[in-house]
Amino acid sequence: MGARLKHKRDYYAGALIMLFGLVAAAKGPGYGTGTLMRMGPGYMPTVLGVILILLGLSIAGTALVTPATEDEQLLPDNPQWLGWLCILAGPILFIILGNFFGLLPATFACVFVAALGDKSSTIKGSLILAAGVSAFGVLLFSYVLQISMPVLTWRGL
Repeated sequence: MGARLKHKRDYYAGALIMLFGLVAAAKGPGYGTGTLMRMGPGYMPTVLGVILILLGLSIAGTALVTPATEDEQLLPDNPQWLGWLCILAGPILFIILGNFFGLLPATFACVFVAALGDKSSTIKGSLILAAGVSAFGVLLFSYVLQISMPVLTWRGL
């Protein structure tokens, strides 16, 4: 059993995914799940939470059957801190900018900053990607799905 515990990354990843799933599955029914034909606002978080719990169990379970290796570090030798920061900053920017300026600037900033997290990306490539995703996102969420988030707004700071 001691050799099996060398797969700490798999256990930590599985436990973290299960934790997110447990939170979603516990909080979801509080919003009313409804039925399969008339889903309530808590239906998707509850189902997604159960799926995350099962996925976390399978990830942690694979650590039991894979052979142990000597290279079991939690962090890589050269962690890409700038990339991680950019990828984590993208959704935070979406929340902040979406609240004050609307869907279009929030989507553009989110995709642009997250794309800069890739070592091989260029500013020009990130701008093109952000413009394309923003146009598609506005078309899909605002006009097709009619989500009630304004495309452009000014709420001031």
